[in-house]
Amino acid sequence: MDTRYSRQLLFAPIGKEGQKKLGASRVAIVGAGALGAVLANHMVRAGVGFVRIIDRDFVEPSNLQRQMLYDEEDAANHLPKAAAAAEKLKKVNSEVTIEPVIADVTAVNAEELLADCDLILDGTDNFAIRFLINDVAVKHNIPWVYGGAVSAKGMFATIRPHVTPCLRCLIPEPPSGGETCDTAGVIGPIIHIVASYQAVEGLKILVGDQKHRNPHLEHMEIWRNFHTRINLTDKKNPDCPACGKGVFEFLDLSGKEDTFTSLCGRNSVQISPTRDRHVNLDELMERFTPLGKVERNKFLLRFHVDNHYILVVFPNGRVVVQGTDDITIARSLYAKYIGA
Repeated sequence: MDTRYSRQLLFAPIGKEGQKKLGASRVAIVGAGALGAVLANHMVRAGVGFVRIIDRDFVEPSNLQRQMLYDEEDAANHLPKAAAAAEKLKKVNSEVTIEPVIADVTAVNAEELLADCDLILDGTDNFAIRFLINDVAVKHNIPWVYGGAVSAKGMFATIRPHVTPCLRCLIPEPPSGGETCDTAGVIGPIIHIVASYQAVEGLKILVGDQKHRNPHLEHMEIWRNFHTRINLTDKKNPDCPACGKGVFEFLDLSGKEDTFTSLCGRNSVQISPTRDRHVNLDELMERFTPLGKVERNKFLLRFHVDNHYILVVFPNGRVVVQGTDDITIARSLYAKYIGA
């Protein structure tokens, strides 16, 4: 077996058999920002055979303080995080199959992106996507590890469908409001602590070590030195819509119209088409060039509108309107420049 894993092989709970299991495993990481970058690093370096990295965003300078897979060149080139992460990690471990997916996880594509994996790791920053993950995980009996971090606070929990409580047992509906990294800030160390806890719980699942799994929801505040835990063993809700009744409401909310979402703290609105539209970025660049500044790479196009707004267009038709959190303005710009 490759000497790159020699120290991991010496760790008795993994050993040779565990390493073989890791090499045969498939992991989906949802989000390649702060938590996701750490998770992807751990999974690839540990020798997980297949790692799918899913992220809708691109690298910006403000990411570099804590998202340690990326550099200034990635930000300057507006590289999608999934693609930039994959390029970095392919140089770390060429034995691992890494699949970058530049997309938003929605009710339309969630099962396609997640259901063929043995483990789902949460690197997201919003509960809407976490409830989608939970629905897919429960429906297809896939374990997943929840994680969140903001300010100097973090938490994580392992969810094994039909064994432990699922997310909806603990939180019946997605919470509205609350702190985000864009509103309350975040320090880098809490990211690495939470994601590393998530990663070790993921490794336990993949090698089949149920004896040592963590049964708690762990919460920590590392600046003021608080650490609390809640035992989830008896928190399963028999009336839970997902794991109790098999009703997957968040997978059913596909809708027929494009979705306009204000991105909290980002001064941006995202437009997600119900179905991929396969936009020709070359043609769009030719159309936009007489109208204003256009930046283009192979993953996306950025069109500057009147020095106030930037339309970021992806090949699948997804658009992020930067410079406003007003959905009415974003809808108007989208209709004017992209088309209804």
